Amino acid sequence: MNQDRYVAYVGTYTQGKSDGIYIFDIDTDTWTMTERKVIPVDNPSDVLVSNNGQFLYAITDLGVNAYQILEDGDLEFLNSQWTGGMRGCYLETDMDDRFLFVAGYHDARVSVMPLGEDGYIGPVADGVFHEGIGLNITDRSAMPHVTCVKLTPNLKGLFAVDSGLDQVKVYDFDAKTGKLRLNDIIRCELDSAPYMLRSYHQGEFIYILGQMSNRVCVYRAVADPDRDGEYNYECIQKISTVNEGKDQRAAACGIEFSPDGKHLFVSNAGINTMVVYNVDQETGLLEKICSSYCSGDYPKSLVVLPDNEHFIVLSHNTNEIMTYRMNYEEGCFLMSAKPVTIGQPNSIFVHKL
Repeated sequence: MNQDRYVAYVGTYTQGKSDGIYIFDIDTDTWTMTERKVIPVDNPSDVLVSNNGQFLYAITDLGVNAYQILEDGDLEFLNSQWTGGMRGCYLETDMDDRFLFVAGYHDARVSVMPLGEDGYIGPVADGVFHEGIGLNITDRSAMPHVTCVKLTPNLKGLFAVDSGLDQVKVYDFDAKTGKLRLNDIIRCELDSAPYMLRSYHQGEFIYILGQMSNRVCVYRAVADPDRDGEYNYECIQKISTVNEGKDQRAAACGIEFSPDGKHLFVSNAGINTMVVYNVDQETGLLEKICSSYCSGDYPKSLVVLPDNEHFIVLSHNTNEIMTYRMNYEEGCFLMSAKPVTIGQPNSIFVHKL
């Protein structure tokens, strides 16, 4: 019996029947979710728990909210701050929880906000707007759109994924001033619409998910011999998330590692499938072991649970949370719990109490 206690925080869009951030208790014997309560807030589309586990931050219509995480996992409101631009879509903190980074889809802005030891969010320290225009072969916006921000391998910089420009901008970050400075650009495949980025193996490998190309591109971070502490990024693999030439209606959108780092999970909207890969622990390369349909429509976000087998998928358009169990040996997964009804789920964070 697993004695650890977990809760799940689910952020939603609240134009319909949803009310804000939902708190679920997780039964670690069955890995099922039971709704406990909802924290009313407008459109908390992304939620993130600080690295020290004490605070939760949530995107809102008016900026970003901060909450204290209580002993039982309940949330106590601390404060709210404007990001300096339009509403954000993705959150990240530095390793010391001194700064909050906010990605802006609508205005292509990266905002930096200082954090106090008490979890409160301070006024904006820096804001950078992406400029330019990308290639538009398919029916999508070619204007800049920042969809994801993540720390760089040395934990001293920031990746900013731009789906409109087909780029990942690499920023240096000054932890004293909170200022960003453009250092490098990873130029992705044209019209691939890079959407999400994840790193693995202490940042040695990064994985960029293309929403329009339906590929995971694996990059190796190689130390630059001419620049101390800097990296070059070498693409070592491109692997499809769909059946090549058949699944043209797909849009890859969710990507997460299992907690042990041995497997990578990807969701495909449009065709509503989940793909699971083995991750070579030495080379970082991927091998597809499972591709199958999942229930519901628009599997937008996902999380792999601490047992490394169960995973949760948010079916955004059909207002459901699905839990599955992966059988790695057989290369398949099955639904393991009754679907949970919730209005337009958009993000999820599983937190150990």
